[in-house]
Amino acid sequence: MTFIKTAALLGLTLTIAGCQRTGEQRWVDSGIDSKSLSQLVAGIWVDPNGCDHWIIDDGLEGYLSERMQPDGRPVCSGVAPPNTAVGPFKAGSNIPDIL
Repeated sequence: MTFIKTAALLGLTLTIAGCQRTGEQRWVDSGIDSKSLSQLVAGIWVDPNGCDHWIIDDGLEGYLSERMQPDGRPVCSGVAPPNTAVGPFKAGSNIPDIL
C-alpha cells in the first residue's frame, strides 16, 4: 500500500510540474523534458463529428486544440475516419509513452 501511495504522489507531482506556467509563456512545456512547444510535432485527431483537432503526445503530457478556419468555423477535412489520430504526433519527445 505504501508503494501505491508513493507512486501516486510522484505522479501527481510530475503532473503539477508539467502544468505550471512560466510567466505568460504558455507555449513552453515546463515538465521533465521542458522545451518550447514549437519543437513538438502535431498530428490530427478527428472527433466523432468528423472535425479536426491538433494533437501532440509528449509522453507524460498531451495537448489538443481544435483546428479553426480564419473565420472561426471548425476544419472538417476528412483526412481520416472519426475517432482516428493521424500524423507524427508522438514525435519530438524523449519520454516514451508507457500506456
